[in-house]
Amino acid sequence: MKAQCHPRQAERLAALRSYGILDTAREEDFDEVVALAAQICDVPISVINFIDADRQWFKAEVGLGVRETPIDTSICSHVILEEDFVLIPNTLEDPRMQDNPLCLDEPGLRFYAGALLKSKDGLPLGTLCVLDNSPRTLTEAQITALRVLANQVMAQLNLRKSLREADMLRREVDHRVKNSLQSIGALARISSRAAPNDHARQAIDEMRGRIESVARVHEQLYRSGSGSEIDLAEYVENLAHSFREFAPDTIAIETEIGPVSIGSQQAASLGLLINEFFSNSVKHGFPEGTSGAVRIEAGPAPSGRVWVRISDKGIGMDDDKGPGGLGMQIVELACAQLDTVLTFDKVPHGVALSFDFAAGISDADTTQPD
Repeated sequence: MKAQCHPRQAERLAALRSYGILDTAREEDFDEVVALAAQICDVPISVINFIDADRQWFKAEVGLGVRETPIDTSICSHVILEEDFVLIPNTLEDPRMQDNPLCLDEPGLRFYAGALLKSKDGLPLGTLCVLDNSPRTLTEAQITALRVLANQVMAQLNLRKSLREADMLRREVDHRVKNSLQSIGALARISSRAAPNDHARQAIDEMRGRIESVARVHEQLYRSGSGSEIDLAEYVENLAHSFREFAPDTIAIETEIGPVSIGSQQAASLGLLINEFFSNSVKHGFPEGTSGAVRIEAGPAPSGRVWVRISDKGIGMDDDKGPGGLGMQIVELACAQLDTVLTFDKVPHGVALSFDFAAGISDADTTQPD
């Protein structure tokens, strides 16, 4: 007989679709689960299936040879109406299977055992089941193993769902941040044109430059990935690439970064410091038409620290041309976040900035300096 619909069928189907698993390709992770289940239970058939509105779809199977069957002949469509685990030693003795051709035909499915795959809200999505062409039963150890494997299937699905939702949230936040920064930048440009005097215009333009710096850092953090661990070489090279897009052609931007990873919050602070140095260097170190280079170097240092050196090959910088006002506040905040102190050096053909900080992959557990 055809199984009745689940009492919360609409919610159940919505939960199933939220996992984005239906009609996906076969995957080794799930194929290994059904192979192991068949081996543990010593049966020829094992499947991971999901009960859709009008079909039973198999994410993984061994011994069956199909990817879906009609809901009318689905044993598991009956099982999802039960609790947790269902064992049918002989399907021909089960009233629900009396007219099921999959059980009546030869060789028919004579044995069934299935552990439910449930959402976090307890809604049954499908089963991890094992089948045989002869009546039989399972030991308690085999039943326990099937339950454990079913839990692992759902753990995998829940993890994938969480990662997908986190990525969607990250994209939405990125979109909103970009829009906000663009709106503020546009307002600053309008305000600059309407400024009553040169002093006000200069202050507004400086603020707009800081906004653009923050936007660049945000963009490179987004491109570097969604996790808390940031590859420093990739991140700095992305920043350098964005600098090359608007820097004068006469200024070369060089990078040399050793293999090291840092936390995302550290990367944000480091990006602001690099931006600040670069902006001041372009503004004061290279008068119009002057050629030169800005160089960014970094790498692993002893005791789990990271060293950074940013330098330019320009005309140098006067003592009163360093960051001031909002720029100095940004520098101080970034240094506080990194728990570091900056060292400025005047070199024969420019300025160099050096500092180091404790590498913290986990931003919540950053090692303090000695």
